[in-house]
Amino acid sequence: MMWALASLLLAGLVRAAIPNAMLRGMPSLPKIPVPARSNTSPNGTALPPITTVYYFDQLIDHNNPDLGTFQQRYWMNWEFYEPGGPIVLMTPGETDADGYEGYLTNETINGLIAQQQNGAAVLVEHRFFGYSNPYDNLTSQSLALLTIQQAIDDLDYFANTADLPMPGGDAVKPGQAPWILIGGSYSGALTGWTMVNKPGLFWAAYASSAVVEAITDYYGYFTPIREYMPQNCSSDVEAVITYLDGMYVANNTAGIQTLKEAFGLGDVVHVDDFASALQYNLFDWQSLQPDVGPGAMFFDFCDALEVKDGVSAGPEGWGLENAIYSWGNFWNTTYYNYVCGSEDAETCLGTYNTTQSYYTNVTINNAERSWFWMVCNQVGWYQVGPPEGQPAIVSRILQPIYEERQCVDMFPQAFSYPPLPTTTQTDMMYDGWNLDVPRLFFANGLRDPWREATVSADGLYKANTTSMPIYEGDGFHCSDLITENGIVDPTIAVVQAAGLMYMKEWLAEWTPSA
Repeated sequence: MMWALASLLLAGLVRAAIPNAMLRGMPSLPKIPVPARSNTSPNGTALPPITTVYYFDQLIDHNNPDLGTFQQRYWMNWEFYEPGGPIVLMTPGETDADGYEGYLTNETINGLIAQQQNGAAVLVEHRFFGYSNPYDNLTSQSLALLTIQQAIDDLDYFANTADLPMPGGDAVKPGQAPWILIGGSYSGALTGWTMVNKPGLFWAAYASSAVVEAITDYYGYFTPIREYMPQNCSSDVEAVITYLDGMYVANNTAGIQTLKEAFGLGDVVHVDDFASALQYNLFDWQSLQPDVGPGAMFFDFCDALEVKDGVSAGPEGWGLENAIYSWGNFWNTTYYNYVCGSEDAETCLGTYNTTQSYYTNVTINNAERSWFWMVCNQVGWYQVGPPEGQPAIVSRILQPIYEERQCVDMFPQAFSYPPLPTTTQTDMMYDGWNLDVPRLFFANGLRDPWREATVSADGLYKANTTSMPIYEGDGFHCSDLITENGIVDPTIAVVQAAGLMYMKEWLAEWTPSA
């Protein structure tokens, strides 16, 4: 539990200076500590540390190979490998891959599959994240080569071209050995999309919390949070949000200013930035895992609202007046410093100053900028308020235009007006919720805020078949990827066991190409 809490706090600190609330809820893989142990191969040979970085000459542009190559980083562990075993490949997606080497070990589903099947595990960094960059900047001109299709083509080119550093690693291309693709969250979606776009390249795949449906107006992010957070807490949050939205509709600027001041945010100039700041507490939900309990920031937040003199409120909460006081007090005493540190409120939370380094910094290894490019162009997933008539724990002041405006501010060379991401085209190209490909295992979590973009979305009723199984446990975001979570939560153990069973069955069917 301590490592989970430590990684939760680290995630909060890393995100602290990001004024765009949506980027605080990036669909990222959970990190696990990199094991310190040394590894040996099955025959007892000492292996290089799993933190050893290898480099692959990846094509800059798969549509124009004449542009040359760039150095794509990857990591590898072959402690379980025996000739004939599979290559288990993952990209952690929209992040610097350094620090994700734990996914090469049996502390994750990747390593469990490699161990069960005598395979080798590979982790490859996504283009334009970390230090795998075709160019030495993140300008709009460079980022034009950051697309879903280029990322899929990267996986194809790597699998078919890379000579892996293990013994015999030059003779395990697809056709010579079975390749398994694994991903979680965005990289889980990329796993599904690759199986659609490159049939036969990977023999089997495992996609956790895979957000396969690109959605512009993604208010569904908050549905699982509202359903599974303490009900008294959601009742009181809803009361405050209803109060704010009512004042906004009535143009009650004085009332809104008083509310902002209750949170210590009176200096936040724009009401949509204030509404966005109130989302921050809810984004802490995404950091939760089954072994995280009291002491996590999300539960501290709810305790601050709902516990008075050692007594917890009933399901209806304590009511609006207490909710404003308690939530505001939590911001004033704990949360403001956690998010903003010594910055003033407008600098920390405002999004209208286009000279901020947040908008202008084009140096590499800036995951938020690279990810926002993908969001603005192809996937959307703007985490906004729900339509009228639905319960709202997030303000309806927040609509896609709030993010789309920032696309222009971030990438003025690319956008002269707020862009609509091409989500319909993305879903047509890669099948979205309609994908149906063999030997693709989906694992989802009921408490995952990204559930509504997965094949386990409410009302989708997608069939769970032996060809494309869909399993859902009680987990949070990508919980099933981490071995420990199956020990803590038996419903996650069921998902993991099913995934291992299907991989064993499917790999038994593989034969080399002629």
